[in-house]
Amino acid sequence: MGQEAALLVVVRRAARLALVSAALLLAGCGAHSEVVRAEDHRAFFLWAGVAPQPVLDRAEEVYLLDGEVQGAGRGAFVPLRGGVPRIAHAGLWLVVRTNRLDWDAAVWPRVLADLERWRAGGNRVIGLQIDFDAATRGLDRYAAFLADLRIRLPQRYRLSITGLMDWSANGDPAALARLKGTVDEVVIQTYQGRATIPGYADYVAHLARVPVPHKLALVQGGTWREPAAVRRDPLFRGYVVFLVNPAP
Repeated sequence: MGQEAALLVVVRRAARLALVSAALLLAGCGAHSEVVRAEDHRAFFLWAGVAPQPVLDRAEEVYLLDGEVQGAGRGAFVPLRGGVPRIAHAGLWLVVRTNRLDWDAAVWPRVLADLERWRAGGNRVIGLQIDFDAATRGLDRYAAFLADLRIRLPQRYRLSITGLMDWSANGDPAALARLKGTVDEVVIQTYQGRATIPGYADYVAHLARVPVPHKLALVQGGTWREPAAVRRDPLFRGYVVFLVNPAP
């Protein structure tokens, strides 16, 4: 074989290898591109201070932040949204963000009153979501808090919580089991700030250990390639995109 012929063989082999690599990369991407595009989804988080986006007009579910529980002493409710929202075309979750579980007694009636006001305003209110970053080792205490909340919450409302990816990998099975029958869904956060958490595929591989229906929360503009384990998980219920304002 001459030098030119040998070089041609090498070039052809390299081209075939590149095509195979590209095909494998596309296959690994699943249903989503690497950059999280809000337009590809139908469920969204809308936080205070984030401007509404056109994608909300086609939303099927919206998780809308109502207020937060914070402050010194026993936690008090701080409203973050004025007035009653008007989102008649999509199911609506009222979200309360909290960094503590020792709520003041006045918080409960305020949250329940907001649920009723939103419902009376013509919204299809699905239920209440608690956004609390419960440490994996603190799941028992959180489960007790949620059990009490479930008793207070009218049966027509569902109960959702946010969760950390570490729950699936390192959570105590007994503590996770206590969530079953109390909460209707867990939305697992895969991001911190505006960035997707590195190594998310390793955590998602254990997601089936969470014994209640669960969704994955992606951040708009973050990176995501759907792990194969997601579609094999019988309790996986889809994605929720956390909307953000354009970067300055």
